[in-house]
Amino acid sequence: MQLSDSVVLVTGGAGGLGEAAVRRVAAAGASVVIADLSDDKAEKLAADLGEKVKYVRTDVTDEASVSNAVAEAEKLGTFRYAVIAHGGFGVAEKVVGRDGSPAGLEGFTKTIDLYLTGTFNVLRIAAAAIAKTEPDGDGQRGAIAATASIAAYEGQIGQIAYSAAKAGVVGMTIVAARDLGSLGVRVVTVAPGTMRTPIMERVGEEALAKFSANVPNPRRLGKPEEYAALVQHILENPYLNGETIRLDGAQRFSPR
Repeated sequence: MQLSDSVVLVTGGAGGLGEAAVRRVAAAGASVVIADLSDDKAEKLAADLGEKVKYVRTDVTDEASVSNAVAEAEKLGTFRYAVIAHGGFGVAEKVVGRDGSPAGLEGFTKTIDLYLTGTFNVLRIAAAAIAKTEPDGDGQRGAIAATASIAAYEGQIGQIAYSAAKAGVVGMTIVAARDLGSLGVRVVTVAPGTMRTPIMERVGEEALAKFSANVPNPRRLGKPEEYAALVQHILENPYLNGETIRLDGAQRFSPR
């Protein structure tokens, strides 16, 4: 299987990591569905990349919305790949605040819904569609690349909701790979460290320099293009399966 012969669905495809993935797989010749809620950015990206790239407004937490995005992907050709890279919400809150009050449940639930439930929603619907395609000579039908975070392993103070959600994505990876093995669908997760996305750049150069100092080698933030390069390799390498790959320059989060 080649990307040039296939359709790739990218959730969060108008965001920093997602956009880099869209550009990478499109450059490799794939047809791409940008599944996002950022209309202006997604429509511009699709227009920039040409007729093989289509924007489909998609809420990853909604079954009908994701099913529609997958259906649109199937219209473009042979749908074999999904990249789950959406983001957009986070809550920073300690389990017990300084005033002695417990953390709010709403922010925790919303974070889990977006990052964990949303990932599972895309995973299950995309996998069911990919499983209907014809296998290659190796019995392979396609692959799904999910996105976690190194916060899944060593979340910082105030990150309990985000860390729990991303740890859930890590935990799903091997199970999903086993569940889908008989169908010829692989599942691999990327756990990025601190990446220099457009949102991250808003903190300013001084803060970025401090973040970079915590990365052993190379001593800088990760580039979205490096995430995209790993995603492409995951999609194309048929013996990568059931694993979460850290992409972090050997960074380990400190408590703060």
